[in-house]
Amino acid sequence: MADMGKKKVMVPLEQIDLTTVKYEPQVVQAPHLTGNVFRFFIKLLESPLIGPLVISHLKKENKMIEMLRCTEVPEPPMFVPEFPPQGPESCVLLLEEDGKPEERVESALKSLPRYDPATCWNADSTTPFRHWKIRDYAHAYRSKLITPSVAAEHVIAAIEEAAKSEPHQPLLISFDADEVRKQAATSTQRFEEGNPISILDGIFIAIKDDIDCYPYPTNGGTTWLHKVRSVKRDAVCVSRLRNCGAILVGKANMHELGMGTTGNNSNYGTVRNPHAPDRYTGGSSSGPAAIVASGICAAALGSDGGGSVRIPSSLCGVVGLKTTHGRTDMGGSICDGGGVTILGPITSCVEDSVIVYAAILGSSVSDRITVRPAAPCLPDLSSHEAIGALGSMRLGKYTAWFNDVHSTDVSDKCEDVLNLLSRTHGCEVVEIVIPELEEMRTAHIVSIGADFQSSLAADIEDGKGKLLTYDSRTNVALFQSFSASDYITSQRLRRRSMHHYLEAFKKVDVIVTPTTGCVMTAPVIPPSALKYGETNMQVTAYLMRFVIGPNLLGFPAISVPVGYDKQGLPIGLQLIGRPWAEATILHLAFAIEQLFAEKKKPVLFCDVLKPN
Repeated sequence: MADMGKKKVMVPLEQIDLTTVKYEPQVVQAPHLTGNVFRFFIKLLESPLIGPLVISHLKKENKMIEMLRCTEVPEPPMFVPEFPPQGPESCVLLLEEDGKPEERVESALKSLPRYDPATCWNADSTTPFRHWKIRDYAHAYRSKLITPSVAAEHVIAAIEEAAKSEPHQPLLISFDADEVRKQAATSTQRFEEGNPISILDGIFIAIKDDIDCYPYPTNGGTTWLHKVRSVKRDAVCVSRLRNCGAILVGKANMHELGMGTTGNNSNYGTVRNPHAPDRYTGGSSSGPAAIVASGICAAALGSDGGGSVRIPSSLCGVVGLKTTHGRTDMGGSICDGGGVTILGPITSCVEDSVIVYAAILGSSVSDRITVRPAAPCLPDLSSHEAIGALGSMRLGKYTAWFNDVHSTDVSDKCEDVLNLLSRTHGCEVVEIVIPELEEMRTAHIVSIGADFQSSLAADIEDGKGKLLTYDSRTNVALFQSFSASDYITSQRLRRRSMHHYLEAFKKVDVIVTPTTGCVMTAPVIPPSALKYGETNMQVTAYLMRFVIGPNLLGFPAISVPVGYDKQGLPIGLQLIGRPWAEATILHLAFAIEQLFAEKKKPVLFCDVLKPN
């Protein structure tokens, strides 16, 4: 970067010498506030005289003004991800994007290894713990070991018990037991008649509260959004799940409006991590991750604008898939129309991610025009040839970035995964460099802030902003401070980041990182944060350190569990793929899951398929 007085000029992309790039650890300057101190801070932040000074100081301390207003970026802006044509993936099963979701799910079953019911149904006290999978439910229903209606009673009891427990475990914001019973009864009848719709028939799935699921309201974790936004039908992805026979249990809790990474929600209560109830789940898809980890639902649907599916999946020890921008239709989500958020499944295992992904995929009409999706496909996990194909896979590792975690448990465990993949499957680990990571983070903040403002500015101006939680109001104050020129600059930085990642993908098939870099794998919930929330940008930075690129640039990514730290808390590994390469990262995630098959039973767990 050339220095021209106060203005800095970035080196054109074609002139960057990667050998001179030095990794700079992210340092966030912001106070950690909870309780009454946080309330007082918000009063200052929203005051017309002091507030702008506070925001300006924080932005200056974190070099945001320097990047956005004192830097000349030579590249043109890129307002949504733009991908060059991608080559075909190997060992895949092609899907019909315009076909019925239940037909795609049937195709997904053909891509999976043979199901052996003896592995779970003949288990004894010495058998390692594992969650019930979708095919376990299907076997139980088809073998008349249990009916969806009986299983539904277990689910309802678990949800109601969690809501009344101490500490409070508010997994769902909207829940109607009779509605769940009605769906389960219909599913039970189909099984009695020998005519289930698909493998997802009778499978319990929770829907994040920013995605429409009729007849429930969509609040996005707020107390008021349903008053200005009515729900008349299912979101597109939810409709596809319903068409497959899934039982939709209700609207899962979340960090308000998705604007946080811990899952703290003082409106409805903060969801607890099933592995350690004194700790956060991660966010913003806190309820979806917790309800899957606790065994109550086999799957959940979340949204991911800044790691919001992958972060809680990592901290709760489950699998979280973020698809390519444009791969799934966002219609019926409050995030519809943005440039960084996409919907994705949270499941207890990779094969269930494959099944749910097959059900929900399908681009919108507008995305087919703008991003031109490649044909969807799934990894062929049923053949020895597919397993052998892992040997040619090149895994990109930016070592300085990879090791920038605040717990060596995380980096060591993730390093073990790479070594084991090399020894077992012959995968090659390739050193890469990704420049300008701090610039990418700034571009993401401005971009997601612009999406937020575009969706909710009118409601905030109408007085609804005062009804938001304090941490959401902190974000509103920051987002409102960005100018049009800030936005344009951030989109110029976005194009540069796209170039850097695509250059790395010329050398590797997948980029591998830890999912989170937090000092404590799952952060402790401060008791003072339960009533008024908290702001802790240092923890947010740790949690988001590795996940932002796939959101800003639209790449697919998945978090897969790879073990536990010394405190017994889950650790996740993130796999980032080329555009439209969901099959590749699912294939690799499945292989990793087989290498790290042993799992610990969460402290908060419900056995839905238990006998009567």
